Amino acid sequence: MNPKVDERLDALLAWLLPPQCTLCGAAGSERLPLCDACRGELPYLGRACERCAQPLPVAGVCGRCLRHPPPQDRAHAAFHYAAPLDRLVQRLKFGRRLGLARLTGALLAKAAQSEHWERPELLIPVPLHDMRLRQRGYDQAQAIAREAGRRLGIPVDAQACRRVRATAPQTGLALADRRRNVRGAFAVPKPPAARHVAVVDDVMTTGATAGALALALKRAGVARVDVWALCRAGR
Repeated sequence: MNPKVDERLDALLAWLLPPQCTLCGAAGSERLPLCDACRGELPYLGRACERCAQPLPVAGVCGRCLRHPPPQDRAHAAFHYAAPLDRLVQRLKFGRRLGLARLTGALLAKAAQSEHWERPELLIPVPLHDMRLRQRGYDQAQAIAREAGRRLGIPVDAQACRRVRATAPQTGLALADRRRNVRGAFAVPKPPAARHVAVVDDVMTTGATAGALALALKRAGVARVDVWALCRAGR
């Protein structure tokens, strides 16, 4: 849908149903379900490594990425994985609060616009394995990507990639173990025609998962793969 049409629809809905702030319940805005006070308290990421989005004191590429360049060409994250976004992500991911995808996707889209992230031709959400998808009922990365894509006017392809191996949870694993855990976990049965895509995820920690997907996409013929994450957690 045309983003300008979306803006008019959002304005109409805001007039019919005045939006509330998702965090505190105060009046929100027509384009973002947050009040000004809560928006000001969001943990914006700021300067970060261009390849892995690890926070840095100055813009550039971190030492680890200089020594061992990751599969993705660029990586962007909008926020630190800290309050209140950590709670929102957990509620979206495990609390069956699919409605939170509207806020998280809107925040990702706003960051991409305000920080001038280079625009890809296509957004590809990090897929869940079929078993995990059946358990959860939805893919939170896909929900975030669809809302961000709607607001930015960028198509989303959730069919190009599949998670072909049910991996163990990454939480608590060291970097090397995370990389082994997701090695060969993704396949690209329907390679996208786009030359430049962005992989979308909710939280980027070490980058192992997004990197494994980026590598699969590049092996399938995609020229440039970026990573767009809502939040960046510490390594």
